[in-house]
Amino acid sequence: MLGMLLETTNLPLWVTDSFPIIRIVLFCLVVACAIILIITTLFQHEESNGTDVITGQQESYYSKNKGGSRDGKLRLITIITSIVAVVCVILYFVSLLIYNGN
Repeated sequence: MLGMLLETTNLPLWVTDSFPIIRIVLFCLVVACAIILIITTLFQHEESNGTDVITGQQESYYSKNKGGSRDGKLRLITIITSIVAVVCVILYFVSLLIYNGN
């Protein structure tokens, strides 16, 4: 239905010329987001219930919160990067629906 609607309208030449470039940029952004997601996921500290595996002792307040800011930043970067990746993928496929290279 969307294709039939868009076939009846003539798109300007600059729009049809820019779609392949836009797709390449969106694809590169998705690849960059995927690499960033992998790296930030690997750097995040595994959450446990507060006991040390080797000694079995509970972690103190200081040891529990000294890395909290780093983990918080990594978590925020992960969330933002995943949202950007999803938006870029949606825009990529919408650009494929709008202009198929004819």
